[in-house]
Amino acid sequence: MNKNRIIAFYLPQFHPIPENDEWWGKGFTEWTNVGKAKALFLGHKQPKVPTDLGYYDLRIPEVYDEQTKLAKEAGIEGFCFWHYYFGNGKQLLEKPLQRIVKESKNDFPFCLGWANESWEKKLWNKDAKGNVTLIEQQYGGEEDYKLHFEIIKPILEDKRYIHVDGKPLFFIYRPRKIPDCKAFISYWRKLIKSEMNKDFHFIAQADENENNFEEYFEYGFDSIYTNRIQAGAKGLQKNIFNTLKYSLCKVFGLPRLVDFNEIIKKSVNKMDSVDNMYPGIICGWDHTPRSGKKGYVYYNFSIPLFRKHIKSILEIVKEKDQEHRIIFLKSWNEWGEGNYMEPDMEFGKEKIIALGEISKLVN
Repeated sequence: MNKNRIIAFYLPQFHPIPENDEWWGKGFTEWTNVGKAKALFLGHKQPKVPTDLGYYDLRIPEVYDEQTKLAKEAGIEGFCFWHYYFGNGKQLLEKPLQRIVKESKNDFPFCLGWANESWEKKLWNKDAKGNVTLIEQQYGGEEDYKLHFEIIKPILEDKRYIHVDGKPLFFIYRPRKIPDCKAFISYWRKLIKSEMNKDFHFIAQADENENNFEEYFEYGFDSIYTNRIQAGAKGLQKNIFNTLKYSLCKVFGLPRLVDFNEIIKKSVNKMDSVDNMYPGIICGWDHTPRSGKKGYVYYNFSIPLFRKHIKSILEIVKEKDQEHRIIFLKSWNEWGEGNYMEPDMEFGKEKIIALGEISKLVN
């Protein structure tokens, strides 16, 4: 049995929706940006090309079955589906998980991560003119919070839903964006107690450069995931050499180039050994399909370095109580960020094999 609780973020942006048709043109999905990406410098490996699963459509049930087979090979416990709830009952990209809950017999666990931020035009497409808000994230107080809870309640009640200490895990992407976060958490705890006789295990995402993690616990969060994707990259700019390198990238119209070997040194911290602090595994990063020359690119990514990175994360959590040996994998299928585990033309299944082998060894 794998004692490591690896939970992979899962993007449901791989099927058309009316809103994306209206904003970007008929049939727009994450693959639109991925497929038209271009190399921006010598040695830049774009576009990224999927192999085993192809350019899939999440309306096809067999796709999810194949994804979960691969995830099990990698030693992943379950997926954390990005959940887009904008207030007043409005959701986007909710149908893949709704179908799984209603129809699928697939036994793979899942949970929800509330991606609580407005969608800006530049978020999904670098070629967009201007940065207009497409849909605004709103917070409507208790009435709307109750509506939100009732919408996700069938998901929470599913036997496959991931729990920590017997409590449904609920991840919040931008806690400080919620104007009354403490009141929101307190209210949802009352709701789940009265309607399901349970409590939540709330997880906050915090960026590495934040200096007041205690604030999240004051809001009522149970634990924290420290996101070190861009915070680590920005921290490297304090080095004179890197400051010069980034300045030259800007002058020559290149994306910001970050050595993956440097990132993995900053990806683990002694605070990650504490029960309520959850670290993350980073499986690559290249945001240029979405953001063009303004994006970050991790160069020097290799399977040996990835293995080293995985081992360092698993070692830091191995003395924890098993329930809290949680590690977030960023991500399962963020192809537009070059941040995915699924097989591609460059690495095949090597990322999956690496994670599966090491998670069995460091246990």
